[in-house]
Amino acid sequence: MVNVLIKTESRYPISKKGIKFLVERVLAEKNIRGDVEVSVAIVGNRLMKKLNQTYRKLDKTTDVLSFSLTEDRERKMFIDMPDDVMRLGDIVVSYPEAINEAMEDDVLVDDKIGQLVEHGLLHLLGYHHE
Repeated sequence: MVNVLIKTESRYPISKKGIKFLVERVLAEKNIRGDVEVSVAIVGNRLMKKLNQTYRKLDKTTDVLSFSLTEDRERKMFIDMPDDVMRLGDIVVSYPEAINEAMEDDVLVDDKIGQLVEHGLLHLLGYHHE
């Protein structure tokens, strides 16, 4: 079972069902089976900038950040939890940045949020870009 914990403020309308479906699809494509949990937070630029400053030492906002619960623990991925739930970590998406990028890319905001969630999820699964 895939458990997607989604937190957003009401001023950021999103498709929670769409995000859950996307996470399930990506996990299936990557052959991740069993009980999995991931959280997704949709935030504003002020909080995103603060997170980016705190964790990446960058004094600016960004579109997506991911915080793994399994990476950097002696470089072991997917540590077995006592309750057999694989908790991957947290994905944080900036709603204002998603709007800006959606306009630039001429796509729907929900589609852009989906792309950003997928990007963050891939990072949680250990896929990184240069």
